[in-house]
Amino acid sequence: MAIQEVTSPGGIKAWLVESHANPLVAMRFAFRGGASQDPKDKEGVAYFVTAMMDEGAGDLDATAFQERQQELAMRLDFDAGRDVMLGNLQTLTANKDEVFDLARLAMAEPRFDDVAFERVREQILAGHKFDENDPATVASHAWDRTAFKDHPYGRPIKGTKDSIAAISPDDLRDYVRRVFARDQLVITVVGDINAEELGKALDEVFGDLPERSELVTVAQAEPPLGPKLEIIAMEVPQSVAQFGHRGIARQDDDFIAAYVLNYIIGGGGFSSRLMEEVREKRGLAYSVYSNLYPYRNGAVFVGNVATKNEAVAQSLTVIQDELRRLAEEGPSAEELKNAKSYLTGAYALRFESSTSIANQLLWIQIEELGHDYVDRRNALIEAVTLDDVKRVAKRLLAADQLITTIVGKPVKPTGVTPEGAPG
Repeated sequence: MAIQEVTSPGGIKAWLVESHANPLVAMRFAFRGGASQDPKDKEGVAYFVTAMMDEGAGDLDATAFQERQQELAMRLDFDAGRDVMLGNLQTLTANKDEVFDLARLAMAEPRFDDVAFERVREQILAGHKFDENDPATVASHAWDRTAFKDHPYGRPIKGTKDSIAAISPDDLRDYVRRVFARDQLVITVVGDINAEELGKALDEVFGDLPERSELVTVAQAEPPLGPKLEIIAMEVPQSVAQFGHRGIARQDDDFIAAYVLNYIIGGGGFSSRLMEEVREKRGLAYSVYSNLYPYRNGAVFVGNVATKNEAVAQSLTVIQDELRRLAEEGPSAEELKNAKSYLTGAYALRFESSTSIANQLLWIQIEELGHDYVDRRNALIEAVTLDDVKRVAKRLLAADQLITTIVGKPVKPTGVTPEGAPG
């Protein structure tokens, strides 16, 4: 896979992978900033923006804009992460010039008309009502709030009912003005387009945006550690628990070893230690897993388990015991071998389509790993030794300092310490 670094006549940079087998072009792009740029007490602005980006622009109202999208058989959507605002654009080669112009209009001249704005607000609020009754969502929000406190990462990306009610169209305009700028832009394009054509397209799509953003500085989050326990009552037959603590940053030299270790812990599905101990051996839960989230200003290690109310305490005790055992002893040589074999063998599956290639390369840019990372990645994993994962397990895992949120009607966990952590 040949990755070209393209610079437009106007100075906008992008990575390009030419593929002329199909008459399609996939563009993935991101503005650094994301939901962390939401004003305090107006959480959800970035998310609100994503829902309004096809609701009219320039001379086209919402209906006319969406009809034009359908005529062009294009896809344009946005997604707000904590650190980035993500964009996804797909088009047939024959329609690319008109599609690029419509995408330019959406970002440079969004309308945010009152009628469309209020309709979308109601849709978001309806989504909040659904989320209020979803144990996994409630547990996740509570965990973020407890772990990150007043930091922007502690606020829900979708906002709250009160914050969404307080947002105005001017808030959306202000967000777009501050965040949608060329200095914080990364772009990947895959498909039926050459470097010269892409250079012109980059200026067409993004050239009207401000040269410089006006991002608010986001402080480094204090690495969260417990022990802390919060139980949120909900009348459901099965409780959901989220547990975790501080993690390891993406640019840390130990991240790759931590990534392999997490596969062994809970990231490897039925191959993981937690799935084996919690589900297979004891039948305590249908689902249990873990993830590393290396946010730009504060990495975390987070896991989840869903189980019947009577089994919550035992499930968390087993999880705690396994994390403690891994920290003390590390994984086995066989576990490490299997993890490395899967992670290296499955990597190619992330590059099966133009959109998946574009997505992978975009995140490599966002995380500043270099265009040669695709070639280096498997070698980095192969280089991880048993001593590496044992050392990182001791560094990462703190079984007695977990932050845990439980949503449901769990039978009170036994051995709860005065601080409120599972004992």
